[in-house]
Amino acid sequence: MFFGGRAVCFLPIILVLCLTRNNCMLPVAEAIWLTIPSSGTKCISEEIQSNVVVLADYYVIDENNPDRIPTVSARVTSPFGNNLHHNENATHGQFAFTTSESGNYLACFWKDGSHKQDSELTLGIDWKTGIAAKDWESVAKKEKIEGVELVLRRLQGTVEAIRGNLIYLKDREADMREVSEITNARVAWFSIMSLGVCITVSVLQIWYLKRYFVKKKLI
Repeated sequence: MFFGGRAVCFLPIILVLCLTRNNCMLPVAEAIWLTIPSSGTKCISEEIQSNVVVLADYYVIDENNPDRIPTVSARVTSPFGNNLHHNENATHGQFAFTTSESGNYLACFWKDGSHKQDSELTLGIDWKTGIAAKDWESVAKKEKIEGVELVLRRLQGTVEAIRGNLIYLKDREADMREVSEITNARVAWFSIMSLGVCITVSVLQIWYLKRYFVKKKLI
């Protein structure tokens, strides 16, 4: 019990050290590289809960021909298929929104028609969600905080984000458990009904055969 208490006491210190070091292992953003084919669409998705801020920058990279960078089109949709962002003939862009429902948010990219004959290209995406999308410099200037106080504020935001994710996962686990129990109950009833039908058919077959043999005076 004493060791568990020490671990809880050391956890805030470890998190503070993580926030103040550049090689921290806490995930604060995702840098994604996509290879867009000459024809077709490349999509990425992320499952995000509701009321979460999403911020992303995307940009086309062409090291072979930096003077003539091909353009792409982008579309971001919600789990219900609503368009959250649409951009055409762009070499770079940005989208930001606050999620209104939980589910998979999809971002798709494809080459514009004028560049479809060219070879495939590389697209970079800086995808940030939740606490990673918050502008801490603006918060520090607005609230006039710095140093340790700013680190503690970031730590508080990280802890709240982790707590929110745990609650979300707990709710999802409860929903999945409920669906699993309902499915198991239906399967059990279906099995009982199938067994009943088999027994009924067997009894009817025996009755019919016995009646047939008696009628033909075979027994």
